[in-house]
Amino acid sequence: MAADSQSKLQLLQGHIRDFQDFPKKGVLFRDICPILKDPASLTAVTDLFEEHVKKHYKQVDLIVGMDARGFLFGPLLAQRLGIGFVLVRKKGKLPGPTVSVAYDLEYGKAEAEIQEDAVAPGQKVVLIDDLLATGGTLYAACELMRKQKAEVLGCMVVIELKELKGTDRLKPHGVFSLVQY
Repeated sequence: MAADSQSKLQLLQGHIRDFQDFPKKGVLFRDICPILKDPASLTAVTDLFEEHVKKHYKQVDLIVGMDARGFLFGPLLAQRLGIGFVLVRKKGKLPGPTVSVAYDLEYGKAEAEIQEDAVAPGQKVVLIDDLLATGGTLYAACELMRKQKAEVLGCMVVIELKELKGTDRLKPHGVFSLVQY
């Protein structure tokens, strides 16, 4: 990795805070809010994601962001790339006809949905979120893309919690993470 990329990674690593016992006892929460508060760190995240996309994917039609923190990074990246951004939301949050899928989370069950006309068959998409833990949310998004007959090129996250093996659940889709714990 180039020296410039390394300095960007160090910058964003310095802006991730830890909160013990949140949202429940025994969980160490990795907080990205300081990244969002610091323009240089937010730019660094967007730069690193942009570099990855341009290096690894010949053509991307859409960035697909997970509710809710994927909405923070996805539109910035999509704008940089000159492509559209699509929302994957919790059930009941999108108007009009939707497609949905149920999935398991670290702390329970959930249902994700996308507007029926958000992604066309054959479109090439990259999924984005802030954190990969067990992979439930990104797996659900991959299932939504499969239902829409879109091609998932890969998944990108700011933070990956490696011990929870979320990448295993997402195979065959690759995962690019900026910071791993």
